Amino acid sequence: MTNLLQNMAGMGGLTERAIASDFMISSKSAVRNLAFAITETATPELKSVLREQLRNAVETHARITDFMVTNGYYHPNHLGDQLNVRLQDAHTALSLRDQ
Repeated sequence: MTNLLQNMAGMGGLTERAIASDFMISSKSAVRNLAFAITETATPELKSVLREQLRNAVETHARITDFMVTNGYYHPNHLGDQLNVRLQDAHTALSLRDQ
């Protein structure tokens, strides 16, 4: 049933793992960009707002990471297992090309 729903929604071969992985990468970029913006901002008010956004972004990244570890999508302490996950992701991406 899940594949049927994914195809109906136009998601095809996208899986929960691929979506979570993309979200984790995006949240990591947000953390990096917000940290950079804080160092470039001159006004204390804006620095305060950006610091709060950074705190939220770090919290979001941690929650996504925990979700991925819990579901076996991310193995930060086991390189071999993580390599296998990334190889599966690459195969999924290549199969999307053929759809």
